[in-house]
Amino acid sequence: MKKLFILAVLCPFLMVSQHKIEGNFQPVTDYTYAFLYHSTPTGSNYIDRAELDEKGDFSISFDSTTGPGIYKIVYALPPEENNFDFIYNGKEDISFTYSDDKGLEFTASNENKLWSSYTKSMELVNMTISNFYTQESTDKKAFKDIFKTLKDTQTAFEDASKGTMANVFIVANRPYVPTEYEDISTYSANLKASYLKHVDFKSVLLQSSDFLTDRVLAYVFGMSASTSNETHLKDIDTLMSYMNGVDATVKISLLELIWHRFSTLQNDDVANAITDKYLFDLAKATHNDQLAEYISVYKNNSIGKKAHDFDIAISKNGTTTTTSLHDLNNAEHYIVVFWSSTCGHCLEELPKLKQLMASKPDYKVIAVGLEDENTNWQKQIANYPDFIHVLGLGKWDNPISNAYGVGSTPSYFVLDKNKTITAKPYDVEALTTLLK
Repeated sequence: MKKLFILAVLCPFLMVSQHKIEGNFQPVTDYTYAFLYHSTPTGSNYIDRAELDEKGDFSISFDSTTGPGIYKIVYALPPEENNFDFIYNGKEDISFTYSDDKGLEFTASNENKLWSSYTKSMELVNMTISNFYTQESTDKKAFKDIFKTLKDTQTAFEDASKGTMANVFIVANRPYVPTEYEDISTYSANLKASYLKHVDFKSVLLQSSDFLTDRVLAYVFGMSASTSNETHLKDIDTLMSYMNGVDATVKISLLELIWHRFSTLQNDDVANAITDKYLFDLAKATHNDQLAEYISVYKNNSIGKKAHDFDIAISKNGTTTTTSLHDLNNAEHYIVVFWSSTCGHCLEELPKLKQLMASKPDYKVIAVGLEDENTNWQKQIANYPDFIHVLGLGKWDNPISNAYGVGSTPSYFVLDKNKTITAKPYDVEALTTLLK
């Protein structure tokens, strides 16, 4: 009886101490579920989900195993674009509203309301700074007043957030405040030089949040008037100097993000420099063989590299001749296209490629079909008698596509007569523009 009495006394306490996140999404017709994840320096772990009711409301409770940290709500697809971070300190409930026109607004949670209020206040001051320079003003008194407001705002929020998790973010975002008038070029240079100065790269909170990735990407891609490769590489070296002593997996996470941005921009020189100087060694040191292979394949297929060789069988007048890509000598330029007979987009693009090639006698197309079986492929290639066709069975696990790092179809590689890669257009439209 005594044990039951103790349990009865404790139960209300346990129920009260359990916290929750609740929110409302508008318009209701655009949203169905809210998914809760715990963010970590290396990824996100699924916690729970809740279906929205007819008013757009949901609620998810944090159980006793859910500790303080950075959490994420995913509210639509694709998840990487439709989510937001929030702070959970283990001591308070969290409430918010989200609408298409007003965005995210926290209605309960001191931590998140502090950070949200801070970012909005800083945005207003930064807008004033931007307007000052846009108007090409040289009013030194106005300049001094603006930056006094910036400094006072930062100080007030740092003081108000002491002892909170939000303080880590507010301090990390501490802005550059000039002591005297600076023209736009001087201010921009000094702003960039101090942009990472207050960021604690060893903080698990920052490592787990979008704040760190956003700040790093802004530093590398958004803070220089110059977009030269030399500037980019210097910025990456500076970034790495701030990460001395930081866990290798965190370095990889940030560097891979930067590397991927440069590879998407087809800036092979910077992407490969990141690989050679930092990323490959980090991948090997952490036994991340998949990443090491991926960036190595990309480097081997960069513009200026000789294309990977593979066997080719050419049938003509009932006779089949076996050769290889490197031994072909029947054109001044070659286009290697990876496609599939089960890929709808490929079946739209190949006729356009055929039409384009009709006016390009110096070009020869080598079409590598990535297939699970050859029946449908055999039917389709009859429509393209002027192409050299190669059957790549195994589809995504084909040695040719693996060597070229093909992740989607169609994929194009333009080669010169020596089989050196000269371009990697995204689609046939980009190829058309390139050839013009």
